[in-house]
Amino acid sequence: MKRLLIPAVILANLAAATPSLAQKTDKSTPAPTPLATAVDGLPIGAIPKQELPEKGCAAFLWTKTPSGALVVMLTSDPAQIRFAPGGVVTDLVRTTQSGLGGAGFAGNTEYAGADLHVVVDMEILLRDDLKEGAAVPVGTLRVDRVGQDSIIVPVAGIIGCSS
Repeated sequence: MKRLLIPAVILANLAAATPSLAQKTDKSTPAPTPLATAVDGLPIGAIPKQELPEKGCAAFLWTKTPSGALVVMLTSDPAQIRFAPGGVVTDLVRTTQSGLGGAGFAGNTEYAGADLHVVVDMEILLRDDLKEGAAVPVGTLRVDRVGQDSIIVPVAGIIGCSS
């Protein structure tokens, strides 16, 4: 009888120390990764993956720096910019635009809100091999913040449009 009792005690202690099977197979969604506050030493963070809007066009711009991070999404309707100054995702409205462009965007566009003023200069190439969109082979993103240094980031990207 004692021989059976010892293995039972060992099994009871082992069961108490082992997490339940439900805990082992928990497939809950991991916590989202916080955004970086800087890309390649610049005080602008990468934005998370973005979707093409249901209507209008969107320009997706990546840095032309070693990381190649997605730093900007511009939308034509509503006319706004999404970016992450200091790692905080921020949307600003378009205030002016000028210059040659295409696919719903101008070559030079300005956005503003709170203490931020942003200028996006981009070359827009309409190409036969891109349906409902265009290429942005070269551009710059300039971010001016009241009381802080301005930053200028070289960018390039692509424009996609919903039909």
